[in-house]
Amino acid sequence: MLKSLDDIDLAGKRVLIRTDFNVPLADGRVADDTRIREAAATIREVLAAGGRPVVMSHLGRPKGQPRPDLSLKIVVPDLSRILGDVPVTFARDCVGDAAREAVEAGRDGVVLLENLRFHPGEEGNDPNFAVELALSGDCYVNDAFSSAHRAHASVVGVPERLPAVAGRLLQHEVESLEAAFAQPARPALALVGGAKVDDKLKAIAHFSQRFDAVAVAGGVANTFLRADGREVGGSLVAPDLLATAQEIRDHARDQGCELILPEDVVVADEVAPGAAGRTVPVAEVGPGDRIVDLGPRSVARIVEELAKATVVAWAGPLGAADKGFPEATEAVAREIVRLGRESGLRSVAGGGETMAALRAAGLADGFGYLSLGGGAFLKWLGGERLPGLQPLLRSPPAA
Repeated sequence: MLKSLDDIDLAGKRVLIRTDFNVPLADGRVADDTRIREAAATIREVLAAGGRPVVMSHLGRPKGQPRPDLSLKIVVPDLSRILGDVPVTFARDCVGDAAREAVEAGRDGVVLLENLRFHPGEEGNDPNFAVELALSGDCYVNDAFSSAHRAHASVVGVPERLPAVAGRLLQHEVESLEAAFAQPARPALALVGGAKVDDKLKAIAHFSQRFDAVAVAGGVANTFLRADGREVGGSLVAPDLLATAQEIRDHARDQGCELILPEDVVVADEVAPGAAGRTVPVAEVGPGDRIVDLGPRSVARIVEELAKATVVAWAGPLGAADKGFPEATEAVAREIVRLGRESGLRSVAGGGETMAALRAAGLADGFGYLSLGGGAFLKWLGGERLPGLQPLLRSPPAA
């Protein structure tokens, strides 16, 4: 169980809050303020308890160098709007004189520090950088489940130096996932798709202990198919992970976890909106084809497994939903929503691609829980310990 805001006196203290403001951007502004709105509850609670919120986050991948286009200053208008009449002071840096001056100047509201990843010490978990960050707070709150799988300075270094608890959003994420997978939660089905093959392919190796079956699609499925000697044409695939895919498949079989691969797929000459798709058996994919979605037989196979499942976890759309091929994703999502309503199927979905596809289909509200985490969601599902959660546990795990 995690320590929470209920376990700490916030009155009069500078409360260093690790949030996830890694929001999508478009035309120099925030394109989706979901993560900012979700983080507001903890910030408001700190204010109501007499604390002084000092908020820190990363944005994008600046690789340890300042980049004006990835400055968290872009978040200030949205954060100010969402918090209402609470003033927001922006610090030009997350450490040093600029941070200290902003924390002092922002006594009556919220202070937002500059992008953590403008410093290489963040991703490198440099102890000196963690010390500098900790100077801005008297206590620490982690409210970024989506970063809890990363051993970064703001995630694991700072809570080694300050009293640390979980924020309401992180607490809710973990409790919701634990509730979904509370015993007994079998049969359990995982759906894994999307374009980020590396993390998802490796995560499947850990799923065999928690899931009875894993249905794969997208680049993940293409990699398994290629490893089996199948033609996948110009489809998304991870050629350097073919041997790994075969090992994962053998491991899953040994553990009694069924790996469900596509039986038929939709192929097109290009992955683009408006491109004409046609359905073919997997064995008939040609050298010039690009796999863009699952076919009806593959969807029916997943629906068959859903009918047997008690809980389903979903990471990644089943096809190129954002490129005009959402049919399989929407068909499976509709079935999950129906089963949840009619037979109590528990469902969780995570990651930005998945959430975007479900929202575009108008089906997101029918899921039991939507996680803001991507990599953290996958690792948690696989039973891995998340570095960012360990400092927040009431009792540390046994060595």
